[in-house]
Amino acid sequence: MSAREPDPPGHRRVRLSGRALATKRKMASLAAGGPAAEAVWSELVRSMDEAYASLAGYEAALENKNAELADARDFTDSVIASMSDVLVIVDREGNVVDVNPALEHLVGRRRSALKGTPLLDLFADEDSRRRARCLVSMGRPGIVQDCELALAARDGTAVPVAMNCTPRYGRGGRVAGMVVTGRPVGELRRAYRELGAAHEELKRAQAQLLHAEKLASIGRLVAGIAHELNNPISFVLGNVHVLAKYVDRIRAYIEAVNAGTPSAGLAALRETLRVDSALGDLESLLAGTIEGAERTRAIVAGLKRFAAPDREPEGEVDLAEVLRRAAHWVERGAGMKLRVTFDLAPDLRVWGSANQLQQVAVNLVQNAADATATSAVPALQVTGRVERGCARIELRDNGQGIAPEHLRRIFEPFFTTKPVGKGTGLGLSISYAIVERHGGRLEASSAPGGGALFTLSLPTAPAPRRASGA
Repeated sequence: MSAREPDPPGHRRVRLSGRALATKRKMASLAAGGPAAEAVWSELVRSMDEAYASLAGYEAALENKNAELADARDFTDSVIASMSDVLVIVDREGNVVDVNPALEHLVGRRRSALKGTPLLDLFADEDSRRRARCLVSMGRPGIVQDCELALAARDGTAVPVAMNCTPRYGRGGRVAGMVVTGRPVGELRRAYRELGAAHEELKRAQAQLLHAEKLASIGRLVAGIAHELNNPISFVLGNVHVLAKYVDRIRAYIEAVNAGTPSAGLAALRETLRVDSALGDLESLLAGTIEGAERTRAIVAGLKRFAAPDREPEGEVDLAEVLRRAAHWVERGAGMKLRVTFDLAPDLRVWGSANQLQQVAVNLVQNAADATATSAVPALQVTGRVERGCARIELRDNGQGIAPEHLRRIFEPFFTTKPVGKGTGLGLSISYAIVERHGGRLEASSAPGGGALFTLSLPTAPAPRRASGA
């Protein structure tokens, strides 16, 4: 066996496959000639056809893969280009590998100029650079979220950006660098300010709506309230007239005394003027006058609290007193006689705004009065119990009840089944919102046997608060 000649310089030795070796042997047979040359030549042509077909298939598959790869690259590039957040890809040394158009626009530098530059050069101050150095440290890579740093903008200003940093892994699971994303927080702060302003405007509108509904309730009750005020005022006025007559009698008697009238004449005058009877009535007349004035003052004070904007602090509220006062006002204001019966536990005390809870009670009782307007004997039964730390109030009337299609909408703003001019459609929706703010629930249903049933549930006043307020 002769020694193999050395390979020429630059020659790359290729290991032949089994099929290639067989083909090489066939070519050698053809070169030698002989009876089998024709068969070998046919076999060689067939093998070359098969190889060409395989090569054409590989080429088509490769073109398809290249097309898929190009589509994927175009899709990725379009997504990155559409990002409003800034994106920076850095290598293990903290140098920029790639950026997206959002960052180019923010810093005013081209993508080609940014590649290869240190990430730290993008920041506006030393503190941001120091903190960014910790973010992209390859010694302890980790996920960092919403770290606010200042980027140097194209106009030289510092733009605060909420940065997020995530490790980027290469082959073998080794850290190849970091992916840094960020969103300028100026837009977020502006959005938060606008949202806060809108929220404050909504709160003001809600307060105005609440106050308007209070005034509407007072308008419906004004006739009854006027009658309620007329009784003590009339009582006071009558007593004042009697006192004025008594003053005239006593003044005449005193003038006679001062004029030196003899004792017999004074006795006769005293009997004629009934001075002793007047003096005996003075105490009861003054007491009655004071009582009537106090009743008037209490009615006016209650109306002022109810009509005024709700600024009073929260405190312990006697729910039984609130319900009785509401029923009394509505009874006085209703055109017909609403018979209200109470079955209330003695300790129905909750924590909240007495003014707002009074409005809820007036709305519920007024709703019952309207619902029973066509009943022969309008009636409302109010029961109250304390169950598992909750004051549970049920108001059951003997009206027509609530239609099933209305139950799901009964607490919607401006929804009403009353005729035009008889209701605003806000009473129940405002009551629902007030009860929710107090941590309770307001539910409506048709009562068994007819009529409507409203159930009010409110947390009872906490023991420490009740003790401190006692």
